Amino acid sequence: MKKNGKKILCLLLAAIMLLAAMTACGAKGKENEQTSVPPEETPGTPDKDPQPEPQPVEKNGDIVILFTSDVHCGVDQGFGYAGLQQVRDYLIAQGNDVILVDNGDSVQGEPIGTMTKGEALVDLMNKMGYSVAIPGNHEFDYGMDQFLALTEKAEFPYISCNFNLKGDLVFDPYVIRELAGKKVAFVGVTTPKTLTSSTPSYFMDENHEFIYGFFQDENGEAVYNAVQTAVDSARAEGADYVVVMGHIGNEAVSIPWTYDDLISHTSGIDVFLDGHSHDTDHLTVKNKDGDDVLRAACGTKLAAIGWCRITADGEMSTGLYNWNNKVAAPELLGIDNEMSRAVAAASEELNRKLNEVVASTAVELTINDPIEVQENGAPIRMIRRAETNLGDLCADAYRAQAGADIAFVNGGGIRVSIPAGDITLSNILSVHPFGNALCVIEVKGQQILDALEWGSRAVPSETGGFLQVSGLSYEIHSYIESPCQSDENGLFTGVQGERRVKNVLVNGEPIDPEKTYTLAGHDYMLLSNGDGYSMFNGAPLLQDRVKLDNQVLIDYITESLGGVIGEEYEDPYGQGRIVFVDEAS
Repeated sequence: MKKNGKKILCLLLAAIMLLAAMTACGAKGKENEQTSVPPEETPGTPDKDPQPEPQPVEKNGDIVILFTSDVHCGVDQGFGYAGLQQVRDYLIAQGNDVILVDNGDSVQGEPIGTMTKGEALVDLMNKMGYSVAIPGNHEFDYGMDQFLALTEKAEFPYISCNFNLKGDLVFDPYVIRELAGKKVAFVGVTTPKTLTSSTPSYFMDENHEFIYGFFQDENGEAVYNAVQTAVDSARAEGADYVVVMGHIGNEAVSIPWTYDDLISHTSGIDVFLDGHSHDTDHLTVKNKDGDDVLRAACGTKLAAIGWCRITADGEMSTGLYNWNNKVAAPELLGIDNEMSRAVAAASEELNRKLNEVVASTAVELTINDPIEVQENGAPIRMIRRAETNLGDLCADAYRAQAGADIAFVNGGGIRVSIPAGDITLSNILSVHPFGNALCVIEVKGQQILDALEWGSRAVPSETGGFLQVSGLSYEIHSYIESPCQSDENGLFTGVQGERRVKNVLVNGEPIDPEKTYTLAGHDYMLLSNGDGYSMFNGAPLLQDRVKLDNQVLIDYITESLGGVIGEEYEDPYGQGRIVFVDEAS
């Protein structure tokens, strides 16, 4: 009876949360409110009285689309999959016709993904009952063959109107689902930035030529046309509503493929459910005909669950269920359901290995600004636009382990902070979850200058290609517009205009553009054009994939630092290797 009482308690708590959320639903065209779960809502004493069997649910004619995005393997974080099941079950019990979809970047980001190459996550998504999914850029991080194998393993379709092999779509561009007597079309679209924000070589043939792509071009027209074609086809097939599932986002470096770009150049879309940039913005955007389109996103790691409600009379609204507690919902509420047990089973074997202590740190090593936060209290991710102590540590690890003059690590490859105290294998794998490998190449100083210029092109905005460095220092004069040029695939092609990177010193001496230096980094960036770093193409390869990135960090800490990270890394803003100059002197 105690077990039953706990289940009932969880459902009651979910009901309280969701009833509050339902009052926040706005009509199409209005700004949508967000619903949070107060930290003080904690379990009480379970009701031990037996409960009556549930009665058949009377349908209310409403459609609710629950959507997740950028879960990044956080299946036990935020709401967790267990909390997601509770939310879905509650909505179904209220008479809604509910469908669950995912907008990409689900299978990568935590050790459970890295150590199973995404398979454990697809198994859990199958168990969770997803109906449709799209590929995000990180779905490809285990290689094309593995990604395609994962889509075969999935018991739900992946869709995309722009992921193609030599011009032919790999997946269906859309699917139509009948919900509450209406036909709802789901159209998938993935950012062309995937070609450089995953590993570019995965999209190439043996001749280093791109054979996979996302209809990328310089002005975005090819993607707009792909979306419009899919929308028009779905309408012609009888769709009452068209929902675009995008892994697109709002990052400045993604122009001309942001959600605003896509919506404003198309028509016929009712709702744009988005991912990629980890934001939680809900707003309306005018399409090319001047009509309002709802755009909604739900952040990352299941800290929020997105919803879109289509009422029986056709009113549409979007919103979020937020979980703002440090303790995840499954743990805090003691949720015991099918998904909590599935997640526990998947994690049990991995946890035994991952909890091994490999080192310790006297200071917190961070990817976030230690002081400033966003308006909603969320941390500001600093690693992709400024120096941090963890960035210094990771770059130092590459340089020391390789014996190189200089080392680069892209900010997007450093994923989480490390708290002060014991460092476990799980901590290290979470910092470097991609399985990239240490390489050393021989380059001219001019190639180093081009790389620094490319890495700083988005400042003060963030980009995954921002460089954390070792063995050199430099200034970014952010008042100067970036002079970097790129091709239609997002690869660096050159510099035109005044450079914003100045006063570059290698081990205290001004860099010589004609001098040869040894550069350490990982294969993603040095060999595979990751984040668009094409300036290293053809560079002599001195060390080829000699050690995985997480092992590089472990060995540096244990061998070079004696197993303890100390005061040299205590400043969260780093050691002054990257200096910002905001205005001309």
